[in-house]
Amino acid sequence: MHVSQIREKFIHYFVNKGHIHIPSSPVIPQDDPTLLFANAGMNQFKDIFLGKEKRDYLRATTSQKCIRAGGKHNDLDDVGYTSRHLTFFEMLGNFSFGDYFKKEAIQFAWEVSTEVFQLDPKKIYVSVFETDDEAFELWKNHIPENQIVRFGAKQNFWAMGDTGPCGPCTELLYDRGERFSSAKNPYEDESGERYLEFWNCVFMQFDKGPHGQTPLKRPSIDTGMGLERIAALKQGVDNVFEIDLFKSLIQDAEKILNKRYDDHRVAFHVIADHIRSLSFAIADGAILSNVDRGYVLRKILRRAVQFGRRLGKEEPFLHKMVQPLIHQMGDTYLELKTQQALIEEMILNEEEGFLRTLKKSGGLLQKAFEEAKPKNILDGEVAFKLKDTYGIPFDELALMAKDMSIQIDTQGYLKEEERAKEISRKGFEVKEQISLEPLLDFVEKHGACEFVGYEKISNTATVTGILLNGQFVDTLVKGQKGALILNETPFYAEKGGQIGDSGTIGSFVVETTKTPVKGLIVHEGKALETIVLSDILQAQVDSSSRKETEKHHTAAHILHYALQQVAGSGVRQQGSFVGANRLRFDFNSQKPLSELEIKEIERICNEKIRENLDVVAYELPYEEVKKEPKIKQFFQDKYDAIVRVVQIGDFSYELCGGTHVQNTKEILLLKVIKESSIASGVRRIEAICSQEAISLLLQKESTLEKLNLLLKCPHDKTLDTLEALLQHYKKMQKDLDDLKEGEKRKIFQDLLNEPQGKVIRELTLDLKDLVDIACPLAKGRSEAVFLFNENRFVLATPPKLDAKKLLEDLKGSITIKGGGTKEFVQGTFDVHLKGEAQLKHLRGLLEAVCC
Repeated sequence: MHVSQIREKFIHYFVNKGHIHIPSSPVIPQDDPTLLFANAGMNQFKDIFLGKEKRDYLRATTSQKCIRAGGKHNDLDDVGYTSRHLTFFEMLGNFSFGDYFKKEAIQFAWEVSTEVFQLDPKKIYVSVFETDDEAFELWKNHIPENQIVRFGAKQNFWAMGDTGPCGPCTELLYDRGERFSSAKNPYEDESGERYLEFWNCVFMQFDKGPHGQTPLKRPSIDTGMGLERIAALKQGVDNVFEIDLFKSLIQDAEKILNKRYDDHRVAFHVIADHIRSLSFAIADGAILSNVDRGYVLRKILRRAVQFGRRLGKEEPFLHKMVQPLIHQMGDTYLELKTQQALIEEMILNEEEGFLRTLKKSGGLLQKAFEEAKPKNILDGEVAFKLKDTYGIPFDELALMAKDMSIQIDTQGYLKEEERAKEISRKGFEVKEQISLEPLLDFVEKHGACEFVGYEKISNTATVTGILLNGQFVDTLVKGQKGALILNETPFYAEKGGQIGDSGTIGSFVVETTKTPVKGLIVHEGKALETIVLSDILQAQVDSSSRKETEKHHTAAHILHYALQQVAGSGVRQQGSFVGANRLRFDFNSQKPLSELEIKEIERICNEKIRENLDVVAYELPYEEVKKEPKIKQFFQDKYDAIVRVVQIGDFSYELCGGTHVQNTKEILLLKVIKESSIASGVRRIEAICSQEAISLLLQKESTLEKLNLLLKCPHDKTLDTLEALLQHYKKMQKDLDDLKEGEKRKIFQDLLNEPQGKVIRELTLDLKDLVDIACPLAKGRSEAVFLFNENRFVLATPPKLDAKKLLEDLKGSITIKGGGTKEFVQGTFDVHLKGEAQLKHLRGLLEAVCC
């Protein structure tokens, strides 16, 4: 049974049991700062389990793309060395959101295992949480008691992360026989190789927070079956890398690497697995960097490259594995095909950069091992630095060390690694959030606040809620700052990069508008008069600010289109901001835009603006949208079953809940004002439009007018006049420099000809020139040279004296500051005298300290 058939049969079974088939979410978590990657099928349903979100179904089934290579669930170091671990895998799952619970979940799991996939019931063992007697008794209806085992929280209590939904679980294990282990039961199978876990059913009962667990309102079911593991069982192979999908991928890798798989199995396993994690992550919007998930992905790539180098590949090769992967999985996951160029480019750039790093660190490696030879031990701190700073994996160092009969200080290495992890954990610490329960309860009791701002910017509304310091109150007194909730509102809440509306609600001045939980729109501001619950007030959006914001938002969509036309279809939005007087657009790119590219982007934008194109918005089922590649959607956004599409002419289609102009002519003009880097692989364009852009052009025109007046030339001669002026300036500067250099040489020669003794002079030269004269002069003399200009000085000494010591001695007699070396110091001192008197005073001080 092929992988694609297994996926299809699983989904088909649960659809027939009343489950809705939900497509996989991206591997980059949607609106969840607690996760680096989607690591389980339940991630996209987290808010449903927590009761923060409701959908129009209670049962779901998925085949979810997962990456476990960072955070709580991390299989990276095991990949290649075991028969079952992967960093990227697909998790088949069925879910119940307060519908069925343990009895049905266990029944479904048994039927799928023994009837759909026809696994031998005599070889199936199950584990339950040590105190879960209910699950134990339910399993006895399907399986002999001697095939049921109890484990503690480490094995049979599942949590998505440090916070979030969790609960006891039951796991299905398959006995693969004595060739894997002599263990007689799962208790004895410490490696987990013989009794292979292939399905985990979690009884989701609790919400784990910073201060403990609280029961969920509706106990639910979350299950996960590893597609690759069940495929290995069904295809009768001992290793997940021997299933049909990996077999084809490895065959292509053999051609690229020019090596045989049977001779280098671990290396091929690592490369075949890691190309999947990298490709899917990049396709879903990730970038490789030095922080968070970007750092983890960079480690994955470097590990794969290192294994390639062991096979003799000293040039980039990993990017060549993208096409074979797309051949295997591109029909199921179309994002691999649409983002192929981006995936290949990003991997190639990273490979080249890492290989350059390795070349540079080659000397460090050699030095490290040479220093280790006397004691035959490589210091753990050095080993960790080579791994952490230069990306040389520990197993690569271990292999080199073994070849040289050198041991690595493993304890010291682990100590440094743990210290780094602790720093990383603090950097990625999940901050305690303000409780949203009162807000969620409010929505459940009063219903959602209706947004009517697409059609109008003013309406009469009822105050249904008042917040003061985060607590619900009945009255907001004159002068107090707080927030109002209305039954319906024309105010747009900050979302999707667009700022929240400002304006007034009766005597309440709205400073901004937000949506802390789904269905709730909160207007934050200050009461100019007392406001009471149930007041009926006039809500009025600031029309000027809204209109300018709409122009910048539509302009951002046009800019996105233009960027893809100029920089390539692989350009992906990484973030945005849309306000009333500017916009910014963050996008993935390995290099800056050239001046010509920026001008071309501006030209395309303004061409579309001048075409007077209608801007329309309409709703579609999200399932339909996913089948339309022309509609842009952003993988880190979370979408409802019905979504809103904003269309500009026939060239731009984006999922967007923001407000927009009705026709592009309202934008008038777009002007790019800045392009810069904000992170590794991410760049930012900042732009303005409408009156802001026109004002900028008028300002530049005014500046040009003033410049022409100063230059006394017509507009068409400005550049020529400026260039001639600059050439003249450069010539004068050169003449001046030559003159100063001649003067400096003359001064040096005069001082050189003076009799031996201290040299103290005030010269009208800058500090650099003073250093240039003082240092060589002191080398040919027997005593100190002190040159100064106003309050800045240089003190240089011959080899027998110490300039730093002289400076310290002078501090006892004069207010002087500075620093330098034994040969010379420089700095400032307080000037109390002028001319000869000053020279005499300084000479006396130097005489005193030199004696």
